[in-house]
Amino acid sequence: MINRVILVGRLTRTPELRMTPAGVNVLSFTLAFDNKTKGPDGSKTSSFVNCTAWRNSAEFISKYCEKGSQIGIEGYLQERKYQRKDGTNASVVEVIVDNVSLFGSKSNNSAAVEENAGYTRDQQTSFDDNLAAGEGDMADDDLPF
Repeated sequence: MINRVILVGRLTRTPELRMTPAGVNVLSFTLAFDNKTKGPDGSKTSSFVNCTAWRNSAEFISKYCEKGSQIGIEGYLQERKYQRKDGTNASVVEVIVDNVSLFGSKSNNSAAVEENAGYTRDQQTSFDDNLAAGEGDMADDDLPF
């Protein structure tokens, strides 16, 4: 079975990083995007999808994104069941985020977002770690072009 989701949209609010009791970063956010279909009056319709990012992805999103930031996410759908305060059972389907790509911010005031556009947090960390270890220095003969 295949369970993969790829979405591009805008954050509906500025994300706030939280931490589990075990000390793991977690971030819940809502991604909004326009639908292809129009409303009965011909107006645009939008969808809102709940998403959850963990660890480095959560930290990356909270550091570089704000309300209105356009991001791309890749992940999988997961149903989460819980009990409401009134004792009734409920469930929600959300996207568990594996990868994040930044496409800039709505206000274009964030240079950090533009500098890191297109990199997932894991790719950026890996790239930075390689440079710090001196692995970023290559002779011209080693370059593939």
